[in-house]
Formats: sequence, structure tokens, C-alpha cells
Amino acid sequence: MMNTELSSQELRGRVDKLWTQFWTGGIANPLSVIEQITFLMFSRLLDINEARNENRARRTGKEFRRTFSDEQQNLRWSHFKNLPGDEMLALVRDKVFPHFRTVSIEGAKFGEYMKDAQLLIVKPSLLVEAVNMIEALPLTEGDTKGDLYEYLLKKLTTAGINGQFRTPRHIIRMMVQILDPKPTDRIADPACGTAGFLVAALEYLVEKYTSPEGIMIDPNTGEKTFTGDLLEPHREHIRSGMFHGFDFDVTMLRISAMNLLLHGVDAPDIHYQDTLSAGFPDHFKESSEGSFDVILANPPFKGSLDFEDVHSGLLRKVKTKKTELLFIVLILRMLRLGGRSATIVPDGVLFGSSKAHVALRQMLVDENQLEAVISLPSGVFKPYAGVSTAILVFSKGGRTDDVFFYDVEADGYSLDDKRQKIESDDLPDVVKKWQDWKMGKGQFLDRQNKAFAVPASAIREKNYDLSLNRYREKLSAVVSFDTPSSVLLRMKKLEDSIQNDIADLEAML
Repeated sequence: MMNTELSSQELRGRVDKLWTQFWTGGIANPLSVIEQITFLMFSRLLDINEARNENRARRTGKEFRRTFSDEQQNLRWSHFKNLPGDEMLALVRDKVFPHFRTVSIEGAKFGEYMKDAQLLIVKPSLLVEAVNMIEALPLTEGDTKGDLYEYLLKKLTTAGINGQFRTPRHIIRMMVQILDPKPTDRIADPACGTAGFLVAALEYLVEKYTSPEGIMIDPNTGEKTFTGDLLEPHREHIRSGMFHGFDFDVTMLRISAMNLLLHGVDAPDIHYQDTLSAGFPDHFKESSEGSFDVILANPPFKGSLDFEDVHSGLLRKVKTKKTELLFIVLILRMLRLGGRSATIVPDGVLFGSSKAHVALRQMLVDENQLEAVISLPSGVFKPYAGVSTAILVFSKGGRTDDVFFYDVEADGYSLDDKRQKIESDDLPDVVKKWQDWKMGKGQFLDRQNKAFAVPASAIREKNYDLSLNRYREKLSAVVSFDTPSSVLLRMKKLEDSIQNDIADLEAML
């Protein structure tokens, strides 16, 4: 067993070295590097899983479904890891990768998105180096293997290649805390990417459902490890029934499946699917009861689709080509009655004046329970995007009486392209104020505060406008000398106010 210090420092150094080896070996696309490392990790995990089943069969005398037949034993990691470079390259490229298309681990059918898996490594020396590096990684150790893969995925954030950057982890964590998933829930993400939301939900459950006796503390660093011992009655559900992800990028599916697998979800339900399309399985959209209890999402907002490409059930609710509106309708259809969602949307969804924008907001307020609008600062997704966004929290069905608003001004990082760590952070207060509001604690009538509540009737009077600045009242303090930052802040708020006034005028025309 490797110690914690080795796991957190030396192992990350090995991942960095492996990353560099790929780049110098001619594979420069960060997404391709992660994909190739994922394939090799998958190959080793197949062998680990097969060895574990063999040992169990010897003890119990019970047969199991083999991943490798007698004729395929040479395709196992434990065999080819010792071959010379030229032999290893030929075997892995021509035999091992084609085998991926037919295999499964504990019921998870990875062949669905391994069918076009290709080995991009052409240098035998690079493959040997990569295999040796992955052999040294502790892929059999619970938390460590998941942490290592998360560290690898952070390189997508720094690379931002082809728009494949991830939702910041601290934003995801806040969204999960707000929804407070339960061990019996079915949790989904209709645009799962690397499965960041699903993994964060699992980590939240493991931490929340750990008894005081189940917390392990490292004597050297004081770092806590949560065992999730109170989740024991729900292990089978977590293993194969809790987490569901969909994406139309096959590379993302491979990465998300591996991410969940390395975090202890043995049979992740990850599928290739354009969730807005007419081909999306109808039982996720047509059932009045829906399928999921919790949906967390930051859907891609890629503009417009052709009407003929969109599922008719979505268009019946909101006649639009805009994906940011269609995804909200989709999520409502996927949720069970009483199911809840936290979804990131561009600000235009909150105040857009088109018939489709207003119809969507009216549906959220009048036909469902819109619970919260959390406004995020525009720098959250920098350096890759400067778009202003918000988090909508809503439940399917029910009734909207009041809506919780929060104006997040700082998320713990600078809002420029550098995104350096700073002290100012509203996110813990968002969660606390949200919990207080849900429990009826405290007063949320003062709209000069960052957190306040607005009656649904007031929202209806404003043509269902959900932009925070439409309801927040300005402080009436006298300022003798303006600083550059205060001037810029007031200019931004004035711009938002003008934009809202224009939206009102457009709605009346």
C-alpha cells in the first residue's frame, strides 16, 4: 500500500511525466492524450477485474462470465506489459483495442462507446513508457485512483481545447449541496461531459453518509478520508442504478465512464445520445412520472437547431430552436414528479423577450416550482468564456410561491483570465442562506441584501422576468469619492438595467 504522501505528490509527478511523454511523442491534443491514457487504464482495469473474479471463483467454486477466453489470455495487461516494444505495439493496436468493443465490467457495457477506439501511439518506446507509468499507478486503491484521474482531467481545464473545458469544481460542489441528493435517488446529467456533476454527487453522498467512526484521519497531514459506511444498504443501487449520463461526444463518454469507474461506480450507465434529438429514448421524455429524481447540468449552448432535428415532445412545450431553452424543457420531462434540478443557463434565458423565452419562464413558474435563481459573476468560466450565467433550481410539478435570489459577486477566484485564488467567496454563504430559506429561518425581504426572496406574483407582473437586477434594490449610500472598481460596478449595473428596460419595451411591442 502506497502512503498518502506518495499518492498526493509523487504520483501526480508521474502523471505529469506521462503527459509530457505523450506530447513529445507527437500526441499534442490534450483530449487525445487523456483518451489514450484512459484506454490503457481501461485495459489494466479489465485485467485487475478478471484476476479478482478468478480468485473469487477459486474460493467459491462458482463460474463467472470471462472477459478473456483461453485463446485471449495474451490480450491481458499482465501479459503484454512485459513484451518488447515492437511486439507490444502490434498486439495492443491489432488485438487488444478491437477486443475493447466486446467487453464489459460488472455489467457495464463499455463496447457501446469503445467501438471506434484507436491506438494513436505509433512509437513503441512511448507505449512501453506509458504502460510502465500506468502499471505504477495505484488503480486498485479506492480514493487514490479517482483523485489521480481528476488530476488528469484538470489538464482539460488548463488546455481548453476545442471548447472542452469543464464546469469549475467549486461551482459543481455548491450545486450538489443545494440539491442535497439522497442515497435512494436516481441522478442524471443529459450533457455529462467528463461526469463532473455525477462524481461530485457521489463524493457528497460518501462524505455526508460517513459515521464519526468511519472517518479516517491521516496522522501526518490531518487529511480526512470518508468511507461512506452508512451507505452500505445502498451499495448495489450506487454501483449500477444511481448514476446516468448522456452525451453526443464519444470521447467524453469514454472519459466519463472511466471517471465514474475509478470513483467506485462499477457499472456506470453512460450512453451516446444527442438528448435533444428525435431519437432520444421516449421513456425518458414521454412518461408523466419521468425517470430521475435529481438532474445536474451545464448543457452546451451551441445556438440553434433545425426544427426537424428536435424531438416533437419538446417543441410542443416551447416552440424554439435555441438549445438553452430546449434543455430546460428536456430536463423537466426527464424528472419524476417532485424531482429537482440545478442547471446552469446563460443570462439571456432569464430576461429574453421572445415568445419562447417568456413561455419557458412561465412554464417554470406556473406549472412547476421554481425555487432559486443564483446569479454568477461573468468571470466564472474565464479564460474560455466571459458569458454571464445563472443557476436555475426547480422542481417538477408543485407550485411556485416565492423564489430565492442570490447575487454571487465572488466565487473564491479572481474574475480575470488568471483565475487566481482569493479570499472573497460567496459560495459558502449561498448554501447557508439557501438552507436557512428552505427551513424558514431568517428574513429575506430586504432586497438590498445579496440573498432575498421574491413572490411569484411580482415575477408575473414583470412578464416572468427572472434577472436578479430586476428585483434587487440599490443601496442608497452617498459615496464621496469613486474608485475605479466602484465606477465599473455601477456601469455594469446600469447596463443591466437598460437591457432589462429594452426587454420590457420589446415585450410590449
